[in-house]
Amino acid sequence: MSPGIWQILLVVVLLVLLFGRGKISDLMGDVAKGIKSFKKGISEEDKPAAPETAKSIDHEPAQTVKAGETEKTQAS
Repeated sequence: MSPGIWQILLVVVLLVLLFGRGKISDLMGDVAKGIKSFKKGISEEDKPAAPETAKSIDHEPAQTVKAGETEKTQAS
């Protein structure tokens, strides 16, 4: 059983009475903004990212500790 034209009109009239034309208009505007934002995000993913310059980290080589050494000899 599908809804008839009178049932759809009744639901629309009730929505307008409950929420008012202003709130429904604002809601539809927000939905449109969300769809535009979603499409923009999808199109940005398709574009290849700009190549970034290679970054390097400079570091000093670690000092090795011999098995017999203790903390006192390492500190001095």
